[in-house]
Amino acid sequence: MPELPEVEVTRRGFADRIAGAQVLAVRMGKPLRWGLGVLPQALVGRRVQGVRRRGKYLLVDLDEGLLLLHLGMSGSLRFDAALPPPGVHDHFDLATTAGTLRLNDPRRFGAAVYVEAQDAPAARKLLDGLGMEPLEVGFDAGVFHAALRRRQAPIKQVLMAGDVVVGVGNIYASEALFLAGIRPTLPASRVSRPRALRLHAAIRDVLGRAVERGGSSLRDFSHVDGSSGYFQLEAMVYGRAGEACRVCGTLVRQIRQGQRSTFFCPACQKS
Repeated sequence: MPELPEVEVTRRGFADRIAGAQVLAVRMGKPLRWGLGVLPQALVGRRVQGVRRRGKYLLVDLDEGLLLLHLGMSGSLRFDAALPPPGVHDHFDLATTAGTLRLNDPRRFGAAVYVEAQDAPAARKLLDGLGMEPLEVGFDAGVFHAALRRRQAPIKQVLMAGDVVVGVGNIYASEALFLAGIRPTLPASRVSRPRALRLHAAIRDVLGRAVERGGSSLRDFSHVDGSSGYFQLEAMVYGRAGEACRVCGTLVRQIRQGQRSTFFCPACQKS
């Protein structure tokens, strides 16, 4: 599933190029997770003012309203002046004077939703429950620790829930916990302040490096130009079950948490 680094890399790949462009046409394919909210032709003539990100949502600001885009479980966006005809998994095209933005999503858990404003009920339903942005100055370590103290669930599942901090998906939660030396099964309420500070720094470090490496390309994800990310190639524990820890040589273990695979080093992450 595309997480914060993949969504941010996607945003950077087309935001500058589409800014200022006028919408020429909107094509909808098979139904996505949520409906567009307006007739496609209602967006023709609108002008793109910019592209922001909130969690795993891309916010395409128009001169009237905005589009909320989500990549779902398997989606990716392409942006080009000359894309081929849409295929069976291409479910949304935003044709503009600068090029066409296309959402490809084999599983159709993604979405393209139009709202009149970010405080509209439909937008608030999707965005209001999101936690702190880990790569922004508002990601306060003290607030982070206080939020963890109120949660009894295992720390990895709390990180992935998205209501304390957004965008720390399965790969990045495993990697950040390894870097902080915290076992993924430890209840979040038992993470001490010093360890929470290390985890806070580890989250910023892992996600920042992932953005620099173009995210992680597993299964369906690719950049807006079709290229791949490379962060997964330098993962310390994720996907390395049975292999030697890069730090201590102990074999990396794999367990299941919330129906997701978790990877950790039993020596480097003792508790």
